[in-house]
Amino acid sequence: MLQGKHHGAFDFIFVDADKDNYLNYHKRLIDLVKIGGVIAYDNTLWNGSVVAPPDAPLRKYVRYYRDFVLELNKALAADPRIEICQLPVGDGVTLCRSIS
Repeated sequence: MLQGKHHGAFDFIFVDADKDNYLNYHKRLIDLVKIGGVIAYDNTLWNGSVVAPPDAPLRKYVRYYRDFVLELNKALAADPRIEICQLPVGDGVTLCRSIS
């Protein structure tokens, strides 16, 4: 799919996968979604841990993936190719609308 013929072919892509690769997925998926299309990332509030202080008591797996989710959130906020909206539904969903 990444070899060009599907470039800009998708209206909507939903990602609920291994959190440590979300940023890698974004780097590849942004080319597959058309202008005006949406990529939705699940779990972007990650049990509320993304707003917890660094020393907050968190489950081991929550703490481990927290940094990956924070890195994704920062990268999405800085990406000029998209507009984002984070929905505080469930564990958080971030919608990224392609604008270029």
